[in-house]
Formats: sequence, C-alpha cells, structure tokens
Amino acid sequence: MNKVPLTINGAEKLRAELHHLKTVERPNVIAAIAEARSHGDLSENAEYDAAKERQGFVEGRIQEVEGKLSNAQIIDPKLLDADGRCVFGATVDLEDQDSGDQVTYQIVGEDEADIKAGKISVNSPIARALIGKFAGDIAQVQAPGGLREYEVLDVRYE
Repeated sequence: MNKVPLTINGAEKLRAELHHLKTVERPNVIAAIAEARSHGDLSENAEYDAAKERQGFVEGRIQEVEGKLSNAQIIDPKLLDADGRCVFGATVDLEDQDSGDQVTYQIVGEDEADIKAGKISVNSPIARALIGKFAGDIAQVQAPGGLREYEVLDVRYE
C-alpha cells in the first residue's frame, strides 16, 4: 500500500481518534449490545440492530485509522530543507491576481484538510499547482470557475 503523507499534528489527531474509538466508543457499543440483548427477542429489536450497526461503523473506522497510521509517512514541516519551495507541509501566503485577496494555506494530507482552518489537501488542484513554486512565482490553478492565478508571497515551514 502507498505511503500516506501526514504532518506531525495530523498523525497526533489520528492517534487521539484511535485511542478514543478503542477506549470510549468500543466499550459503549459493547454495553449497548448487551443492554439490547437483555430485552429479549433479537429479531424485532431495533435497539440491537442500531447497536450492531454502530459497532460495524466503529470497528471499520478503527481499521481505517490503524491502516492510515501504519502506512503514514510523517513529515515535520520544521525540519524541511526545501530552500523556499512549496512542498508538503509548507505554509504558503498567496495573493489572488484578480481580486487582490490574500490567503494563507498549509499543504497537508487528505485526512487533515480543512479549508476553514487554512489546510488544503496535497491532492487539491491549488496544492498541486503550488508544489515546487517559490516566493514571487505565479501559480495557475484550474478551478471550477475557470483559470485562477495566485502569486506566492511567502513560503514558511512551521
């Protein structure tokens, strides 16, 4: 399986989620199944069906997170020596060439992406256009509304 790039913060969040799933969610589901079983006939027991469905979701998510962590390539942006290039983990200040609006994004793994928090997936069109660019370069991004141009103002490794 391919390596999944993650920042240190992203890996920590996945580890915390995994810990929560195993120590809180799994025991809660087991207790809910036991409670539903105590109500008798399982063939017409909606509580039992809901608890079993929840158990399937929790166990599936545990496997998914464990798989991502086992295949993770954890990257610390502070340790990058990219000579000012936009790379995975970099924080990039951009200026929209049409509107003059300035935005700041960090290029992160898919699981960490959160546009409201300024984190964009390394697989997003804007991140793909930024990779390899230096401060002062113009990145052309094919967006749903047409071609957009952004000037790279600064590249930081935080």
